[in-house]
Amino acid sequence: MIKRALLLVLALVLLLVAAVAINTLRHGSRQLDVPPAPPLAVDEKGVADKLAGAIRFNTVSSAVDAQQNADEFRKFHAFLQQRFPKVHAALKREVVGDLSLLYTWPGTDTKAKPIMLMAHQDVVPIAPGTEANWKAGTFSGEIKDGFVWGRGAWDDKANLIAQLEAVEMLLAGGFQPRQTVHLAFGADEEVGGQRGAVQIAKLLESRGTKLDFIIDEGLLIIDGVMPGLNKPAALIGIAEKGYLSVVLKVPATPGHSSMPPPKGSSAIAMMSAALRRLDDEQLPASLRGVAREMFETVAPEMSGFQRVALSNLWLFGPVVLSQLEKGANTNAVVRTTTALTIVNAGNKDNVLPGVAEATVNFRLLPGDTRESVMQHVKDKVANDRFELIALPGSEPSPVSPTQSASYQLINRTVRSLFPDTVVAPGLMIGATDSHHFAGLSDHIYRFSPVRAKPEDLPRFHGTNERIATANLAELVRFYNQLLQNLNHPRSAFGASPSRGRHQWPGEAGSTVALA
Repeated sequence: MIKRALLLVLALVLLLVAAVAINTLRHGSRQLDVPPAPPLAVDEKGVADKLAGAIRFNTVSSAVDAQQNADEFRKFHAFLQQRFPKVHAALKREVVGDLSLLYTWPGTDTKAKPIMLMAHQDVVPIAPGTEANWKAGTFSGEIKDGFVWGRGAWDDKANLIAQLEAVEMLLAGGFQPRQTVHLAFGADEEVGGQRGAVQIAKLLESRGTKLDFIIDEGLLIIDGVMPGLNKPAALIGIAEKGYLSVVLKVPATPGHSSMPPPKGSSAIAMMSAALRRLDDEQLPASLRGVAREMFETVAPEMSGFQRVALSNLWLFGPVVLSQLEKGANTNAVVRTTTALTIVNAGNKDNVLPGVAEATVNFRLLPGDTRESVMQHVKDKVANDRFELIALPGSEPSPVSPTQSASYQLINRTVRSLFPDTVVAPGLMIGATDSHHFAGLSDHIYRFSPVRAKPEDLPRFHGTNERIATANLAELVRFYNQLLQNLNHPRSAFGASPSRGRHQWPGEAGSTVALA
């Protein structure tokens, strides 16, 4: 009897191992096999000099003062006019909301939907007291050691300069886009985009404009960040998380600290208990939606157990999820996050405060809503004495499709320029200006071909922000090739990822090289 049971168990184990192995092998690569893009000579030193000049304008934006650094923004506009003469001669330029810029490059096909490339002019301030930690002046735009240094080098003047440089080069070669191309450069992205992106979106909407697709800043080409993946990963953001901050207020009877109330009934005690529950009992993590598609796309490119586990989430899903929850970056991809950010109570060491106040910030996963998260807060606080106030924010963005011609256009362009890179969809955990354009397009993608290793990530909004001059030239090539690829028949992109080398209509003998 025991022998028979052991044989049955062994058979089941072997069957399970076989199923896992077959399923792992069955999940083949989803990467497009495309020819390399034609070589494009970019004046690396010249474009680095342009970015360095752009960084020297202190375009820190303010949520409360629309005129803060307004003179710097206007000087920056004059700088762009000087350094990109062909763009300003050929494209229509509009100033929107006083400081934001909208350029329009008319296409030859008036019936085709326009596309939009986005970047932003404004930057975040330097953390007080950290100036001495910078290896170059924070707004010096210094070029040294193969990098352009300064605030905005990554976020987001590199994209802005690269887009303009790509258009300048195309104009010099006599290129005309088939589809109208908009360039939108907000001046207040870092503080919400209400004066810039929102007004640009309203202007285009008033003109009846519908956009084929949008590319904004977002995810990067990361190298060494994903365990088990030995190649760089170009993650194209197909959605971004929502934003909700909730203010919690609880009153209590003030008094002398020598006569405290019963345990747990002071304002600080009640607030501490509520915050502890919110932190301990967070919204559940799950491998669904964008996160699942991302991991299933990169799984065939991985090695070892990571490939096996991600190819068999039906079996290893709980183990994978447990590991993802342990990392700050990966945890943010699989759940609506909870962050305790502000706490205020009391003003004297021997006085019991009459009120305690705290702010909790949530970044909402697609599928969750501000209403559902507010209900979660109410359930965890579970105290009628609390007042809960939802601050202005945003719902999670719609999820843009990966089985679309526009996603495949970006995918193919990346693969042609970065052939050793794994392309996969991803989730943008921060906010961008692009979410204000959800009413104008169903295809919004958040991606910049900026190369980043683990040690580079703290530079984002941090100290020693920089970009390699060679990488900056790659940004120019990306936007240049992307715009060239627009002129080829859209039907050639197909509706689903291809597996193998396919010649597109018009590829052979084309006068504009397709990549």
